[in-house]
Amino acid sequence: MEATASDKEIEALSIKKGQVAFTKDSETRDDIGIPTYIADDFDDVVLGYHNALITPDERKLNGKYLNAFMHSSYIQKYFENNASGSGQRYTLSNDTVNSIPILLPTIKEQEKIGNLFSFIDRKIALNKKMNQKLEAMAKRLYDYWFVQYDFPDKNGHPYKTTGGPMTYNPTLKREIPAGWEVKKCSEICRILTGKEDANFASGNGKFKFFTCSSEPSLCDKAAFEGHAVLIAGNGDFNVKHYSGKFNAYQRTYVLIPPDKYYAMLYIAALERIDSFKSGSNGSIVKFITKGDVENICVFDGAPAILYSVINNLIFQYEKISLEIEKLSFFRNKLLPLLMNGQVTVA
Repeated sequence: MEATASDKEIEALSIKKGQVAFTKDSETRDDIGIPTYIADDFDDVVLGYHNALITPDERKLNGKYLNAFMHSSYIQKYFENNASGSGQRYTLSNDTVNSIPILLPTIKEQEKIGNLFSFIDRKIALNKKMNQKLEAMAKRLYDYWFVQYDFPDKNGHPYKTTGGPMTYNPTLKREIPAGWEVKKCSEICRILTGKEDANFASGNGKFKFFTCSSEPSLCDKAAFEGHAVLIAGNGDFNVKHYSGKFNAYQRTYVLIPPDKYYAMLYIAALERIDSFKSGSNGSIVKFITKGDVENICVFDGAPAILYSVINNLIFQYEKISLEIEKLSFFRNKLLPLLMNGQVTVA
């Protein structure tokens, strides 16, 4: 974001290569002390208000190593235990930051560990960027093909723009391509809800547990399986997709459609939920009902290739997401072993 700063603030808080920035206060204890390594110099960037900045003494401490070390559960627990706050906002004091206990192997060993974790983090970042592109591409194609109806006709030309036949649909109250049908969500799959309460997640299980939070937690028992679209019935009304075995919170709607409709239903649900959020008077609704979900519409009768292409983009997204999970798991398990000297980097 753009901001103004005094000369003194610019001098003290300009971001430089080799530094480590981290959150020093937040609404929750588990969202403080989250670090990031500054990999490049910047001429016009200063640190934001709710963050702290560490400039390591390069003779003693490698910045990449410090970043990796601060990602460890050991340091995260240190921050959680030492954060001050009354429930509204938690803060790390200067004394807490200055007293961070750091394991210090030789600077050469630090560089090896730091470079390894920097490589893993870069790979994770690249995968996340790829997923952003895949989802954006799926949404863009959905808009071209199922909103503007400019999918490629048999000659490869945009259907509606080049005069493809259209017919009026009373459900949508607009014209759609001839031969297509509109089906409500309730016509293509059951609308289920999770059966577990918010305390069901153990955090250590092998199955995803979807709640109103944007990120799933883990649990020990799966109640559903398949290519699923999940809609949070309250909170921020997020919409997610997932393939595999999983479980869900009781206020989460679970839709497992026939494979053909999987990606289309996911994107149609995203669009529908956006309209719920805005509300007729600009206010945000407090919950989503089963009836709201039942009325999400998808198309039947479109060329099979249209469903397949968008599905494949979402499946590739999920494949990359699984790789991100494996890399993150590997990083988190490897870090304490390296710190304790149980394994070494060649």
